Amino acid sequence: MSQQVFQVQGMSCGHCVGAVTQAVKSVDPQADVKVDLASGKVEVQSAGDPAAIARAIEEEGYKVAA
Repeated sequence: MSQQVFQVQGMSCGHCVGAVTQAVKSVDPQADVKVDLASGKVEVQSAGDPAAIARAIEEEGYKVAA
């Protein structure tokens, strides 16, 4: 497991938090996900591939900043 931090643009509400959390868990069901709407930061404790996690978030319609 490693700590990964993603800067995600376009999140504004509880639904967004749920969508991003589910996207991460689609890659790693055991992931621990913390979403901070104010900063747009998504902290993930996961064994999953960071690129796959970022791709899953983007497939939900959010932009992951490089």
